[in-house]
Amino acid sequence: MNYLIKEIFYTLQGEGAQSGRPAVFCRFTGCNLWSGIDEDRADAICPFCDTDFVGTDGPGGGVFTTAADLVAAVRLMLPEIKVGAVEEATPGEPKVSAKPLVICTGGEPLLQLDDELIAAFHADGFDIGVETNGTILAPRGIDWLCVSPKAGTELVQTSGDELKLVHPQEGLDPESLASLDFKHFFLQPRDDDRLKENIELSIAWCLAHPPWRLGLQMHKIVGID
Repeated sequence: MNYLIKEIFYTLQGEGAQSGRPAVFCRFTGCNLWSGIDEDRADAICPFCDTDFVGTDGPGGGVFTTAADLVAAVRLMLPEIKVGAVEEATPGEPKVSAKPLVICTGGEPLLQLDDELIAAFHADGFDIGVETNGTILAPRGIDWLCVSPKAGTELVQTSGDELKLVHPQEGLDPESLASLDFKHFFLQPRDDDRLKENIELSIAWCLAHPPWRLGLQMHKIVGID
């Protein structure tokens, strides 16, 4: 199949439990909740989306006809780093991965991410992270799965490593998600003209409802892509 990619770039992960980790972001074109066109924003399921995922004209973007071609393009974004895993510092503690991380995002990456591409990334030594809205069941083999539910959708991916809820969303109570099978729960203040109020609401909720944690967009705070 062809993989339609908006952009590929190297930066630090700015959100969630992996915040601060260097990663290559591979942004897939297209989404099943919004066309990505501003004139359609009012009718979008998530009108607060702040990402351009339309077309293949971004830096590193394009149409890739094979999984190998796409993996090679992602590899080109990496500086010279050692591929492998750091040895255990203390017996019994989990190893810290030093593998390069590719984060498949969008739009909605699970419209295109398939077994062939997952296998190709792994064969080239990558850890694979995915950021999804949870309306499509994730394939096996993903190393770090972040699900960001949206109000008015059917959540079919109800397990993973991290649940990130943009808050507030009318019709979506964080408490309704708290029993799902995730290791981390983040409440991320909705970035709109009421951001200050949304931050206060999110802080108050996290204080009153462990294990929810406040999730800030570090990349916006420090001014990186």
